[in-house]
Amino acid sequence: MAMGPLARVVAQVVVAGIAVLSRAIPAAYAQALQNAKKSGVDAASKGGPGSGSGMFARNLMLRDEAMLVLNVTEEQISSDPAIVQKQYEKYFGANAVEKGGSFYLQSKIFRAKEQLDDFLKEKKAEDSQQGGGQGSSGDSKH
Repeated sequence: MAMGPLARVVAQVVVAGIAVLSRAIPAAYAQALQNAKKSGVDAASKGGPGSGSGMFARNLMLRDEAMLVLNVTEEQISSDPAIVQKQYEKYFGANAVEKGGSFYLQSKIFRAKEQLDDFLKEKKAEDSQQGGGQGSSGDSKH
């Protein structure tokens, strides 16, 4: 006899819990979608043209992280750009899957090289723009 009222209370608690979850789950999913859209837009703006959000977006790595992965400093890169390729070959080969290495680490090393190559390309373009501007102003003085 005591089971009847207890079963009713349990049923009411279960129904109330389901009602709360039925409202919370869609709200959480909507928030997750909104966060994903914000992250996608930020990643696309950092990557510049050609990168976007979605399945085929490039994995972006910060320059600081890329320098840590390849164990180089910005000064080393500035003085000898070939060091990026040298460090890439060293670490990529050391982590070869055939030698018992990690594909994950190889992909991080590849992305680091990619990021630093982009950095070097941008730096070279800036230097050529600054050099071109100075040369034309120097010619006008003579």
